[in-house]
Amino acid sequence: MKQEIRVAHVIARMNVGGPAVLIADTIRNLDHEKFDVRLITGHCAGDEADYLEMQATDIRAIRIEGLGRSVSPLSDVAALRQVIGRLRDIQPHIVHTHTAKAGVIGRLAVQLAPLDARVIHTFHGHLLQGYFSPTKTKALVATEALLARRSDRLVSVSTEVRDDLLAAGVGHGEQCEVIPPGVTLGALPDRRIARAALHLPSDSLVVLLLGRLTRIKRPDRFAEAARIVHQEIPNVHFLIAGSGDLESELRASLVDLPASLLGWRSDIETLLAASDALVLTSDNEGTPLSVIQAGLAGLPTVATRVGGLVSVVDHGNTGLLVDPDAQSVANGLLTLLQQPSLQRSMGEEAFRQMSAKFSTQAMIDSHADLYRRVLET
Repeated sequence: MKQEIRVAHVIARMNVGGPAVLIADTIRNLDHEKFDVRLITGHCAGDEADYLEMQATDIRAIRIEGLGRSVSPLSDVAALRQVIGRLRDIQPHIVHTHTAKAGVIGRLAVQLAPLDARVIHTFHGHLLQGYFSPTKTKALVATEALLARRSDRLVSVSTEVRDDLLAAGVGHGEQCEVIPPGVTLGALPDRRIARAALHLPSDSLVVLLLGRLTRIKRPDRFAEAARIVHQEIPNVHFLIAGSGDLESELRASLVDLPASLLGWRSDIETLLAASDALVLTSDNEGTPLSVIQAGLAGLPTVATRVGGLVSVVDHGNTGLLVDPDAQSVANGLLTLLQQPSLQRSMGEEAFRQMSAKFSTQAMIDSHADLYRRVLET
């Protein structure tokens, strides 16, 4: 009988979002007779929802103080020491890191322990653009380029993310792989039941915004677009599920509009069943799971033409890609909401494409294959 492959995932925190969902699904679905998978993570910030507590209580985690979102030299060094200790205990064959901070700490820990382990890092989005100031971005690129030399494989969630990394000098071609996210959606409730549960008018047109309410997601752009749409379609209702440091600001901007700010929700199927379209107003995205989930629910998406969205939204077929300004977002929503037949046909095509492209089993198989191959090198 072959020895189990021990894999240690290291991520700063498992806040609600794409990385947490993908890691949890990978841990759940890898063959447990062939893989022994551990999770090392920090704690979520006060304005974040913890995915492990909300939707993945079955996933056991090793919690590290100081490994969360905030950056502090003293706590980061303490976190590094703790990660080194945990990795020495586990003795993994593979250390798989995620997100910028954990990528630094996790990969340093392998070197300092030291461990005879292969190192994989996953880029879940375009972190080299739009998230930080030019000075911080330059420093991040230099850091990632250096750490890439200490990594056996670099995984990206889309070809766009991979190409951006290579163009910035992070990694080399043979080192980089693309593993698209896999998404599974539960059964949708009846539309009338979903709307009743959310206290929505049965005859309204409902636009859904799903995700973190932070600067990169541009909730201010959403609010401005919502105001324009409401002027043209008075019976529209805006449904916002998520939270973040700009939640209070968004709430104030929407105070006189028909909008429901729900905070973090675990009933994604109810939200999708109640909606007519999804909207994303971000300055940057990797491969957003919300678009895939919307497509699996038969909903079209209106999204800004940025980052990985160009490979997820098939413009004119599964939704509309628009310029990153409020008027363009509003125009895209008006086009969909005022043409029910177009909305319906795009939703049907979105279901077909998302079902074909973003299989959870394909994602699991790709990771299992990667883990086997990296140990053979």
